[in-house]
Amino acid sequence: MRLIPLLLGATVALASSLLVGCNKDDDTGVATRTAEDAAFDASQQAWREQRAAGLLKPDGWTSLVGLHWIEPGSHYIGSDADNGMRLAAGPAHLGLLTLKGDRLRFTPESSVTVTIDGAALKGDATLRTDADPAGPSVLGFDEGKGIATVIKRGQRHALRVKHADAPTRAGFAGLDYWPADRSWRVPARFVPHPAGKTLDVVNIIGTVEPVANPGAVEFEREGKHYRLEALDEGDGKLFLILADRTSGHGSYGAGRYLYADPPDAQGKVLLDFNQAYNPPCAFTSFATCPLPPPENRLDLQITAGEKTYAKKL
Repeated sequence: MRLIPLLLGATVALASSLLVGCNKDDDTGVATRTAEDAAFDASQQAWREQRAAGLLKPDGWTSLVGLHWIEPGSHYIGSDADNGMRLAAGPAHLGLLTLKGDRLRFTPESSVTVTIDGAALKGDATLRTDADPAGPSVLGFDEGKGIATVIKRGQRHALRVKHADAPTRAGFAGLDYWPADRSWRVPARFVPHPAGKTLDVVNIIGTVEPVANPGAVEFEREGKHYRLEALDEGDGKLFLILADRTSGHGSYGAGRYLYADPPDAQGKVLLDFNQAYNPPCAFTSFATCPLPPPENRLDLQITAGEKTYAKKL
């Protein structure tokens, strides 16, 4: 009779020890998952803060105040109405801009302080465009609050003007996102193209530009296969311009951008759609954003990343 209670006691003790062990494992697992989730949330929040800070820099995309197409010949520049190229901000008369062929010359007004690439400009200067490997020349005015550069789109040139006091910067409405979701960090496979391949990309002003197209990335989502053509802007990263089922229905109608690190030795790429973001055209009418190529228009609802920008009225 005494053997039964002893066996029962031993069984209860063994079950209790196993239960305690399971609870410890569960607690550790929960703690690990919580730590991973916290790290993920922190990294996404840091990215979002960096994203907003970049937009709001004195020369960030929200500071754009003008895009002036340059016809051949000479043009006076300034904020006064008597200029051929009237600026939204800055001195009444800034100087004279001349386009002859592909050559651009700028002569500042003697009464204003103008810098070029950070140095005082006293006389004529030849201006580089953004097509130059060294980047565009930067004209500074209004004690550094205003800058002007020349961009080239196709065969056309334009003067892009930014100012720290731009209404779009002062009235920035903030960014809105879908909740950060680890499931939208999607593993993908890089499929290389032959060396030198380009893809024609149309921008929002209708110009077509051939862009280096080193390959495509392929991924799976809910059992379906998707593919995105990747572009190379020269920095080694993969640049993806995409549209999806949220475009115009929660996200910016003209698509979003996403960067990914280059593929590893096995051709693996990580696509973090939580970091898909709006192009500059979502914030200003003076940008020349490239649009998603037809190949990158996905029959997929990507409920991650940046939502449509809600401009202040």
